[in-house]
Amino acid sequence: MMIRILIALLLAIAPVTAFANSCPSQMAAIDAALPSASLSEADMAKVKQLRQQGEDLHKAGDHAGSGAALGEAKKMLGI
Repeated sequence: MMIRILIALLLAIAPVTAFANSCPSQMAAIDAALPSASLSEADMAKVKQLRQQGEDLHKAGDHAGSGAALGEAKKMLGI
């Protein structure tokens, strides 16, 4: 019984840690795309704000929120 609980706990935690590790790679992709992006000043400011928000949420442990913010920034950049 205890082994089943442990396995269930590990399976529940595994996706969170996998997703947490994708945040830095998403931030790196955004950083790489920023210099060549052809966006309006307002959109560029929004992308930078979303990227910073994603980093802050990642550092706070909210990887779902970080992924959402970074995903929106990537969408605006077309990556």
